[in-house]
Amino acid sequence: MCDEQHFNAKVAITRRQFGAFGTAGALAACAPVGGAMEVSGGVTRRDVSFAADGGTMDGVFLHRAGERNPGVILWPDIAGLRPAKIAMGQRLAEAGYAVLVANPYYRSVAGQQFADFDDWRSNDGWNRVGPWREANTPENVMRTAASVVAWLDAQDEVDSARGIGNQGYCMTGSWTIYAASAVPSRIKAAGSFHSGGLTRGEAMAPVNLLAGLPADTGVLIGEARDDAAQRAEMVPQLQAAASAAQAQVSVEVYDGDHGWTVLDSPAYAQDEADRAWANLLALYAARL
Repeated sequence: MCDEQHFNAKVAITRRQFGAFGTAGALAACAPVGGAMEVSGGVTRRDVSFAADGGTMDGVFLHRAGERNPGVILWPDIAGLRPAKIAMGQRLAEAGYAVLVANPYYRSVAGQQFADFDDWRSNDGWNRVGPWREANTPENVMRTAASVVAWLDAQDEVDSARGIGNQGYCMTGSWTIYAASAVPSRIKAAGSFHSGGLTRGEAMAPVNLLAGLPADTGVLIGEARDDAAQRAEMVPQLQAAASAAQAQVSVEVYDGDHGWTVLDSPAYAQDEADRAWANLLALYAARL
């Protein structure tokens, strides 16, 4: 699960890690949040803001120039909107999706707050984001998702006749299921990676929401090996809920520790990250 012990190691983004996302994605990610529209690798980047429940949502919108493609929401992890997440959005846009990399803390602060995960770790990130996280109750996340879906559907670059996907990491892994529950007619795919908050003992726990998702929805839950080891009951609970759901729900423990999918995470593991990415693209191809 997401706690301070996962992030004590110092980490830097290496040239090899940026290379894993392709030159275009690396260059787009290095551009500061708040820049003007630019085109790189056939993908247009636009910094956006719009009215959303509880405030003004801001983020980075990436899409292939001159095309209409399925929309995807990329919810960043605890370190928020930053170049590593924009690189992931760029890579996804290159694959044929119109992607909003959303600021998960828009109810409290605007824009980029940390340069990368090491900046978060080194500058009291855990305590700084605490109040911002508290604003993101399950109910608020669901209202946020509805606002974002409405915005995506209004964009010319989004094919609103097709379903929307969403993906989340660490604290936002649970958001993907909240979002699919909030807008089941539009969000048809959810990718949740190394989230420790799916089986909390409450009615609104994501594990309890899986049963209500429609049959045409797909959910990919990728758990980290250390999270699964620390909470032995988590994966069996998720697997039982997956078996009972009418939606197509996949649960897998990957051979990586908490944060293994994220480019600037201390635990980034390229091979397993690539495998998770391929599984996510397969989910989107099947459901969107």
